[in-house]
Amino acid sequence: MLTNDRLGPLSRSRTLAPPGWSRWLVPPAALAVHLSIGQAYAWSVFKPPLESSMDLSGTASALPFQLGIVMLGLSAAFGGTLVERNGPRWAMFVSLVCFSSGFLVAALGAATSQYWLVVLGYGFIGGIGLGIGYISPVSTLMKWFPDRPGMATGIAIMGFGGGALIASPWSSKLLEHFGTDNGGIAATFLVHGVTYAVFMTLGVLLVRVPPEGWRPAGWEPPQEQGHMISAADVSARNAIRTPQFWFLWVVLCMNVTAGIGILEKAAPMIGDYFKDTDTPVSATAAAGFVALLSAANMAGRLLWSSTSDLIGRKNMYRVYLGVGALMYLAISQLGDSSKPLFVVCALVILSFYGGGFSTVPAYLKDLFGTYQVGAIHGRLLTAWSVAGVLGPYIVNKVADHQEEAGKTGPGLYSLSLTIMIVLLVVGFVANELIRPVHPRFHEPAPAAAESEAAPAEKGGDR
Repeated sequence: MLTNDRLGPLSRSRTLAPPGWSRWLVPPAALAVHLSIGQAYAWSVFKPPLESSMDLSGTASALPFQLGIVMLGLSAAFGGTLVERNGPRWAMFVSLVCFSSGFLVAALGAATSQYWLVVLGYGFIGGIGLGIGYISPVSTLMKWFPDRPGMATGIAIMGFGGGALIASPWSSKLLEHFGTDNGGIAATFLVHGVTYAVFMTLGVLLVRVPPEGWRPAGWEPPQEQGHMISAADVSARNAIRTPQFWFLWVVLCMNVTAGIGILEKAAPMIGDYFKDTDTPVSATAAAGFVALLSAANMAGRLLWSSTSDLIGRKNMYRVYLGVGALMYLAISQLGDSSKPLFVVCALVILSFYGGGFSTVPAYLKDLFGTYQVGAIHGRLLTAWSVAGVLGPYIVNKVADHQEEAGKTGPGLYSLSLTIMIVLLVVGFVANELIRPVHPRFHEPAPAAAESEAAPAEKGGDR
């Protein structure tokens, strides 16, 4: 394992767990970071104030969120190898600095009415913090929990889905207190940046990595592997050369696009759906809906990823994509007739959205082994970058266009919901095409590598 002791207390070697360290102390470290950066899912609370105070369209107000998700995927892809090499404490610290400073730059942009600074701070700088922070604990938790990889990744990523459960009502209350003008938005951003820096520090200080070769007491790797589970390892460089990687890339991209579109537009969307009914939705209730979606997102990450340990990753994605398409169809055809039906369908969709994120690292482990699963995961998250642009763009652009055409209520979203159904079907087909990785992509086993090296050494002595 490569190390970098020049990083001082942030280095992997300084993060090694001492004898007797409980692995159950590591999930809280992951949650401290993921609950913080999961604030990104509460962005829709800021959309109406920004649109009003800076005269922005729905498409323009989504730009900081979209850029943040793009930078999440890119920084995870390019930083995945660094995270593996330098360890989770270094990664969490980098995430803390970028994510918190991003809020401070965004606060300056709001205070000076310079929207480009909001985009730069929250989207670009903060987005780098999102990506590095997102992958920082995943590989470590899978090493601590080899007996339950789905549950482990569910714990790691659950906090990211649940971040808005805290951030949405908190942000709404801060905006009520400070105001929804530029000064109030700036003050809210400032409080966020400082508070999250303190909270993320807990994760930086607490995280540990297991000693090389560590296993849970009484656990041994299973002798028989499932059809889709490989006992071999594949490097990150070889993984991107396999069709399995790209099929899974499409699966993740389609699932995320379908979920993130409704999530980014959640607050205004439910308001538009029931605006002309006898039970309109207030701004406070809309913020509560965002928080409820966050709860489903968070619960789905642990529930469905743990379920995947029992039924398999491929079957789990069949549920995400197939049933998800049916939920979108129900909203499209019947959503405005029943508020409970709309809410329930949206909750199921967001639980599948979250579950897809937490299941995919275990899916990667099944296909490519644990050798460089963190780096492979980082590269796969470029699918999230594409989806982070595609999902909000489809929903916002279609809604803006339909509004210009004079449509209101559900008519603003019927076309975009149909598009989401088609994307989920594409993802379903891609998942069906995934097969075990061909042995030519496997890393040589240690015994095989030594046997191959022996003749070369022998020939060298001649």
